[in-house]
Amino acid sequence: MSKNVRADSLSLLLFTLRSGKLMAINLLKVSEIIPCPPLTRLPESHPHVKGVATLRGNPLSVIDLSRAIGERPLVDPDGGCLIVTDVSRSKQGLHVQAVSKIVHCLTTDIRPPPFGSGNKSFITGVLAKARILVVDDSQVALQQSVITLRNLGIECHTARSAREAIDQLLELQGTAKQINVLVSDIEMSEMDGYALTRTLRETPDFQELYVLLHTSLDSAMNAEKANAAGANAVLTKFSSPELTRCLIEAARTVEAQGI
Repeated sequence: MSKNVRADSLSLLLFTLRSGKLMAINLLKVSEIIPCPPLTRLPESHPHVKGVATLRGNPLSVIDLSRAIGERPLVDPDGGCLIVTDVSRSKQGLHVQAVSKIVHCLTTDIRPPPFGSGNKSFITGVLAKARILVVDDSQVALQQSVITLRNLGIECHTARSAREAIDQLLELQGTAKQINVLVSDIEMSEMDGYALTRTLRETPDFQELYVLLHTSLDSAMNAEKANAAGANAVLTKFSSPELTRCLIEAARTVEAQGI
């Protein structure tokens, strides 16, 4: 060890994301820094995975770090650079805007993150951008969705029928509580989720409303019908993690569109 390096010192690589936010990573975990190479997109991969690069003949998963922490992706998806990390004998590429510099500090100068700044509060922060209306004619299913959101610290509006949902949407339209994400069951009496979605898409005020349909029937046919009706996404209920994942994607979409 160099005489100029203290045993309790730490070297950090500083880098920025699209927002200009300055972040850091332990330099010991960095293998190399390279321009973003051509990527191969993978079907049905995680939304945060931009694709796979080939680095000296070996595949390298590339993670969109901006999206992974709830920010917008880089303006130029093929720009920026990759920080290639090597942790626990596993390599990944972190796609970032730019690398800034290396700084040296003492481990005693590094503070732990504030309490509550873990995964749950990150999810809550992302979902706080969404004003959600949940529609289901089953009280049990409706409560499952509401409880999932409340466990994340998110309140939502509810409706027991498509007609009631339309009334609420019209009532809140143009107010500070205007709904921008609709979560609706498909199998409802009188007006099902498909018909509700078609009705909304035919109404100018709701053509950009994010519609997430969920169903107890798992089939490709339901997905095709949901897409044909104009839904943004469809999922099989009930899975709290899947609902949370879909709502995070919805929140990011409405934020990007300024809805």
